[in-house]
Amino acid sequence: MTAQTHHSTSSTLVMLPCGRQGTTLLLAKASTPQEEKSIGNQSGGRVFLFLSTDDFWRNYHEMVQKGVKFIRDLLQTEYGTVAVFKDLYGNRWDLVQHIQGHAVNLRFFS
Repeated sequence: MTAQTHHSTSSTLVMLPCGRQGTTLLLAKASTPQEEKSIGNQSGGRVFLFLSTDDFWRNYHEMVQKGVKFIRDLLQTEYGTVAVFKDLYGNRWDLVQHIQGHAVNLRFFS
């Protein structure tokens, strides 16, 4: 966590990987009844968050041990290893280890 704010109408949290600079994730707490209705369904039931790893099995086993529920079977795809899990609020994530150099991944890592 790098920054946390609380205001009368909003609350946010900024996160980034330990020891890293650059990419961050800003999380904002729902502040209206309409926003609260969308918690866990921001993407209409589709995966919309991607957690990339350099060691799929290490992270998969850590997550399972900590109670994370994977909701789709593991897939070996042309672009890497992937499994879908839900977070505490019902959002669907891909845990994915990309194959280096694959054309699908060049847009993310070049």
